[in-house]
Amino acid sequence: MESKGTTVCVTGAGGYVASWLIKLLLSNGYTVHGTVRDPDDLKNAHLKNLENAEENLKLFKADLLDYESIAAAINGCSGVFHVASPVILGSVPNPEVEIVEIAVKGTLNVLKASKESANVKRVLFVSSVAAACVSSTLAEGGYDIDETCWSDKEFCRKTNNWYCLSKTEAEMEALEFAKGSGLDLVTVCPSLVFGPKLQSTINDTSLVLINFLKVGNGIMENTIQWLVDVRDVVNALLIVYEKAESSSSSEGLRYICNGHSIWTKDMVEMMKNIYPHSNYPDKFTDEKKGNQLSSEKLQKLGWSFRPLEETLVDSVNNFKEDGILD
Repeated sequence: MESKGTTVCVTGAGGYVASWLIKLLLSNGYTVHGTVRDPDDLKNAHLKNLENAEENLKLFKADLLDYESIAAAINGCSGVFHVASPVILGSVPNPEVEIVEIAVKGTLNVLKASKESANVKRVLFVSSVAAACVSSTLAEGGYDIDETCWSDKEFCRKTNNWYCLSKTEAEMEALEFAKGSGLDLVTVCPSLVFGPKLQSTINDTSLVLINFLKVGNGIMENTIQWLVDVRDVVNALLIVYEKAESSSSSEGLRYICNGHSIWTKDMVEMMKNIYPHSNYPDKFTDEKKGNQLSSEKLQKLGWSFRPLEETLVDSVNNFKEDGILD
């Protein structure tokens, strides 16, 4: 399929993953239409400073719930990377509307605009392992989680796991839309994304790592952490987008993207060896049975991932440079 040198759209351009994706696309010769709420907002300034951005990046003022604005950004593009999604890990007054409904409606607007465009040949939707790993059965541990697994929507509601519900609903609706319309859609499901950030704001997944370094005396739950570097995630997105064999017409419709599975306690011990003076927790709960997360399908396309220590070091150094950590 067409790839380098063509124009693609990236939704949620100013975000953590999307910023790295745009950087990669620009370095590979793509022209990029990026959607943001306000192109002149200073929090999007890092995008304009990327290499080749002046010539090949155009920011569009768009809202996922405003179909016309999304369609304008997608117009003239041969591919779409739908990255934008509400990532709200805390509580909100009406999560069904503020998290789930926005994710689903926004995704369907992107897909409809892509289908109606004469040029779009493939849409890549960034989902999450959150759409594959949350159910009462999987909570017991001891399972191998792959692309055939789906989170239980009612269990997500029952446990107030609205982010997981939003990703599950959005991905399911996206696949159903593609099935009915013939749109070439591929989904990628990353695990918890760590790594240095390009944007000035702190994203929720970076806060997870920062909190490991600032917990202080106390007890922390010892669970399996599934982790992947943001730079490896965007490499995966480009591989899946460019390779014809990843198409929804083949067996490659959905891809789990996970680099490492590690117990929280083991990760903290790794961090202690690198940064011994941070304020770590001193106690952990007992290990429970964990689940294994497979990225074998993605690796068969040629994807690889960097060592976890590299990700952790690059993340912490980035946080220190930005004054987030001492």
